[in-house]
This record gives sequence, C-alpha cells and structure tokens, in this order.
Amino acid sequence: MEEGYSLIFFDGVCNMCNTFVQFVIQRDSNDYFKFASLQSEFAINLLNDLGIPNDLSTVVLVEPNRDYYCQSTAILRIFSRLKMPYPALYYFIYIPECIRNPVYKTVASLRYTMFGKKDDNEACEYHPEWLHKFIT
Repeated sequence: MEEGYSLIFFDGVCNMCNTFVQFVIQRDSNDYFKFASLQSEFAINLLNDLGIPNDLSTVVLVEPNRDYYCQSTAILRIFSRLKMPYPALYYFIYIPECIRNPVYKTVASLRYTMFGKKDDNEACEYHPEWLHKFIT
C-alpha cells in the first residue's frame, strides 16, 4: 500500500458503487484516494493480509496507517476529504452507528435492484485521466 493515499474498495459490478467512485474522483481535489474493486486480486490479498473481511455489501476505506472503516463510517470519512461542501456531512458521524449502519445496509441490500449491476466480466469504463487512481 502506497504511503499518503487512502484506498477505497468498492463492489466493482455495482452501478451505484461505480457512480459513487466517479463522484469521489470528481471532488478529490487533493488526489487523496485510490480505488480498487473488492473483486480484484489486489483487494482480496490486501484485505486478507490486514485481517479485514472482504464483504461485497460494504465500501471499505483503508487509511495510510492501515486503520480501516466500513459502511456508513467509511462513507462519512470519505466525504470529510472531499471539496466543500461535502466535509460538512462528516458531522453525521455523531449519529450512533447503530442508527447509521441499518440505513446503509438497507440501501446496500437494494443497490442492484435500484441501480443494476454489470456482468462479472464487464469492466467499468472511466475517463483515461482517472486510470492512475485505480489499482488492479
């Protein structure tokens, strides 16, 4: 894992997740994040090495110090690093996880129904200038 970058692991076949990745890239003015699909060999190996469960139902954020966050906490920590006004959403961190995470899990359980999914072997296409942000 490269120093100075946080890694966002996401469900690579989920259309909603891929839209979220594009949203983050467009607002990551400090080039703070890199991305990898949870289905990638890199993600499987790194998450296993760090003892982090590889759960396709959640975004996983791994910080440079190897601390990691999942579900709503990961999303809120990601928002805290984006251009304004998105860091203001971090204040939702004061809502207990026992309230935030059931909302996250409900959306996650409906993501394929609401937004669809790609075939396992269908790659997502990103702007060429974004490709350096992805680890495969």
